Amino acid sequence: MRKAFLLAASCAFISGPAFAAPDYAPAIKADYDKSLGALWDYFHRNPELSFREFNTAARMAKELRAVPGMTVTEKVGGTGVVGVLKNGDGPVVMLRADMDGLPVEERSGLPNASKARQVGVDGLEMPVMHACGHDTHITSLVGTARQLAALKDRWKGTVLFIVQPAEERVGGAVAMVKDGLYTRFPKPNYALAFHVAAGMPTGQIAASEGIQYSSADSVDIKVFGVGTHGASPNLGRDPIYIASEIVVGLQSIISREKGPLDPGVITVGAFHGGTKHNIIPEQVNLQITVRANSRETRNMLISAIKRVAVNTARAHGVAEDRLPEVNATESTPVTINDGALARRLNTALAERLGPGVVVPFEQTNMGAEDFSYFIDPAYNIPGYYFAVGGSNPAWIEAAKNGGPPVAGHHSPLFKIDPEPTIRTGTAAMVAATLELLKP
Repeated sequence: MRKAFLLAASCAFISGPAFAAPDYAPAIKADYDKSLGALWDYFHRNPELSFREFNTAARMAKELRAVPGMTVTEKVGGTGVVGVLKNGDGPVVMLRADMDGLPVEERSGLPNASKARQVGVDGLEMPVMHACGHDTHITSLVGTARQLAALKDRWKGTVLFIVQPAEERVGGAVAMVKDGLYTRFPKPNYALAFHVAAGMPTGQIAASEGIQYSSADSVDIKVFGVGTHGASPNLGRDPIYIASEIVVGLQSIISREKGPLDPGVITVGAFHGGTKHNIIPEQVNLQITVRANSRETRNMLISAIKRVAVNTARAHGVAEDRLPEVNATESTPVTINDGALARRLNTALAERLGPGVVVPFEQTNMGAEDFSYFIDPAYNIPGYYFAVGGSNPAWIEAAKNGGPPVAGHHSPLFKIDPEPTIRTGTAAMVAATLELLKP
């Protein structure tokens, strides 16, 4: 995304020209060398699927309990963990990290590549990989907790450390809130989180003063037909052919119904149907992701998907009682940073972390986040979500010069440069918390 910024070798996150790094930077480096690096290695080798993060949650609870003054509650919203660190009267700041992996077989080439397999909530056994960098998020949360416990003379108030399950299924945030996150524990005055960005150089962070991430909806379509022999298609109604027309027709929503300056994406990620070469099946299942940057566009896209699916089937003579079933699930709204809070923290982080670390935010894709449920307007909790660069600048430069491309999130080739990522994320979280809780 952006030009790399390099820090001083003596107390830096990565090597490069010197500047006045925060005085706790050496402590973060020492912690990484002694403990956090090994902790990340453990999480990377042992990823777990959404709502099945049993060992990850237990390890995070153990690490947080070891922080002086921390009280820890487990099994909040399923496998979620909540740590509370109090230091006198003052505001409450919530720091959240997600912990689930993805059903992807890792081919990153890393020496600690995951070989894990696990049965998910859908009952299927799958390979598991941290293909979105959540292992760096939770490792940094531990580092942040340790630094804040050591810097209690610089802040007053309460910090909540949220270890969230099932971000990848956009269900963990809702589950934790429903399980009393804002009633059983101190209600936050501010909520903060970050996500590693594979396309962004290490040593940089970026946060919007508005939209940070798009909305996301998983849409399932069941397309019904009339099964028959493949040699006699006229005797049936072919759901594979109908579903294929639906897939093509969905793109007309993007090109001919959505405004050309209004962001929106419809991607068919899975097409399942049939069992044999010469049998026309009775059903095909489509799995779709829908992305938008506004509630209005989001609602329009989902409504249009239903219309296209149903009327394409009608055009093929499918009976009214066999029309497609269209269901939107696993939904999360747009993640919008509080403008005033983002301006305050962007300024504070730029001052505390040094020149070039905080760079202008640019939305380069329509990724989504269920952090938006924590900062739903109904709760009146300002939110600040920022990106942390995760790719070694040399990887990005090599890709520009015709070398291997930098793998995107959710790819089996995904990898992150862990040390500068975790150290930068930790320093930023500490600096933001100190700003919000300064006496």
